[in-house]
Amino acid sequence: MDYRNLTTEETATLKAQGNRATNWNDIFVTSDFDATLLSGNLFCGKVYLGAITDGTVKDGDLALPEGISASTLRDCCIGDHCAIHNVKYLSGYTIGNNCLLFNIDEMTANADDFAWLEPMNENGGRRILPFNGMTIGDAYMWARFRGQAKLIERLETLTRNELKTNRGGYGSIGDHCVIKNTKLIHNVAVRSSADDPSRIEECIALTDGVIGYGSKLEFGIIAQRFLLGEHVHLEYGLRLNDSVVGDNSTLARCEVGNSIIFPAHEQHHNNSFLIAALVMGQSNVAAGGTLGSNHNSRTADNEISAGRGFWPGLCVSLKHSSRFASYCLLAKADYPSELNITLPFALVNNNAAKNRLEVMPAYWWMYNMYAMDRNSRKFAARDKRRYKAQHVEFDNLAPDTAEEIIIGRDLLHIWAEEANREGRTEIEAHGMEKGKRKTVILKAGEGYKAYYDMLVYYAMKTLEPLFGDKVPDATLGNGERTTRWVNIGGQLVAENDMTQLIADIESGTLDSWDAIHGRFDQLWQTYPAQKERHCYQVLCHLSQKQHLDAEEWAAYRAHYQRIQQFIADQKVLSRKKDDTNEFRHATYWNDAEMNAVLG
Repeated sequence: MDYRNLTTEETATLKAQGNRATNWNDIFVTSDFDATLLSGNLFCGKVYLGAITDGTVKDGDLALPEGISASTLRDCCIGDHCAIHNVKYLSGYTIGNNCLLFNIDEMTANADDFAWLEPMNENGGRRILPFNGMTIGDAYMWARFRGQAKLIERLETLTRNELKTNRGGYGSIGDHCVIKNTKLIHNVAVRSSADDPSRIEECIALTDGVIGYGSKLEFGIIAQRFLLGEHVHLEYGLRLNDSVVGDNSTLARCEVGNSIIFPAHEQHHNNSFLIAALVMGQSNVAAGGTLGSNHNSRTADNEISAGRGFWPGLCVSLKHSSRFASYCLLAKADYPSELNITLPFALVNNNAAKNRLEVMPAYWWMYNMYAMDRNSRKFAARDKRRYKAQHVEFDNLAPDTAEEIIIGRDLLHIWAEEANREGRTEIEAHGMEKGKRKTVILKAGEGYKAYYDMLVYYAMKTLEPLFGDKVPDATLGNGERTTRWVNIGGQLVAENDMTQLIADIESGTLDSWDAIHGRFDQLWQTYPAQKERHCYQVLCHLSQKQHLDAEEWAAYRAHYQRIQQFIADQKVLSRKKDDTNEFRHATYWNDAEMNAVLG
């Protein structure tokens, strides 16, 4: 903007309306400035004021006139057409255009005071330095690959370069942001725009954080040292510290600390607790969950790692350190020891009566198809982001989960052979729980078959629309199948591509965060082709061949049709259980009332 000093007339008008300044020469304004719209303020240091006209800034039923009243401003830059009223102390901030700030006790920023986050581990061994524009994948890469000292050194250098720019630091509020009825905000950057505004309302304290586009922080939350993705909701008495929260997530009525949470996470029930954890998104933590309720070592250096689709039920208590494959559903229980659940889409149960751990593989596929199908669709449908800096794979059957299923089938085969050799009717697993009690696999045969169908469905859902009755190009089978995929904040990256990306950061080929983000964009563009190749090679793995002939392709197509019918039937059956439940009917006077309520 083009700024100028106040005119003598403007200074006189400001003084007449109860405004004071430590130095009137340090007040700079634009040409479209109306001094009559400022009253009862104190200006300290250098203050830059954008256009102030006889307009109104609205937030729902609240409509406030443009201008500044009953506020203290120190070293600030205010954008055009803002309404700032009753802000007791505002210091060090750059405020965007068309913002509304109302009833704020203290809002300060110090450009030289950046706070490190300590996610995933309470001892700080994975600490990261956030910046305005950091994605969930950036944070995870920095926290995860700690064994590569050169990478960690380079990421810090790139971040400090970013923080030297206005766009990378704290103390910035984007356009059309609403902040009202809040006690304390210190060193917070809020990304906001006209088409994706953010809002902060009735919060207690926010310190050292970055808030993504379209986010809402409301009603009694306390958050310190945090990084939020886009469209994150923090609500109703949440306590948050040293954590990264992914896009399209909701945290409310709970306590979360020292964690990295990938996109599409729900934790909005009372009394849940998540500490020192990595949760890879599309997840839900029920009420009463205490995840990381105890450190089983002499210091607080343990962690929990959970793949996509993690779903601990009511009052689940987990111990550090534990790890879970994708889409694990945990039945209500106090799990007494560390867990390492290697079977995806499994139901886990602590059978206290029999003193054993029970795991049912492919539970989602066999008994909860409606939810499994709905989850893949709902996460994509609920994605309201406009900028989508973080790429996300929402499908629950993808290269990462397919590889977990392949490993799961191999484990079931090994454990079944062991039981057969030893003459046991029960199939027991190894390494899933610390301790001496046994782990029993429930319905292993059905799970093994279900895993096969899941792999066929995953592959054919991609390949059949592309090739129809034409046999896929045999060149898709060339080369080794990519068996390891890295989930970077929701984006799946082949391990060799991730290795190259890290090498290019270390060498300086990627010399900025913009360049790193550009590489992630490129990898996202090539991902569909990589997925297509992986799907074909999964079918080859099941056929134990390098290429598929016409007969095998026709057989897979026919099996795919049967699976599609099975899915359609199971979705109806699993949902029908609710409709035919007599206890569900018990709360209604008659069927007409139930239909009116439920549809």
